[in-house]
Amino acid sequence: MNVGVWDTYVTKKDGSVMHFDIIVPEQITSVDTIYGYGKAYLKSKSQEGQPITSKECQFCHFQNSKELWVSDILQQGYYIFEMENCT
Repeated sequence: MNVGVWDTYVTKKDGSVMHFDIIVPEQITSVDTIYGYGKAYLKSKSQEGQPITSKECQFCHFQNSKELWVSDILQQGYYIFEMENCT
């Protein structure tokens, strides 16, 4: 499965910055859909209401999906790859 990787940096309520990628099937190109996935993830981390726009989230590249990501992508449409300050 080929996926698009959207590089995302969101300022948390405490002022620190979360860095994560939103991984979506390559045919998903709607920024509203992708930002919606980001908002759902932020809500799951008690960071709802934090902005997620083109300033925080930008397309980075396409790549082959990692096996670990496939089940989440098939179940919910996306995978979040956490990198920094996501806990």
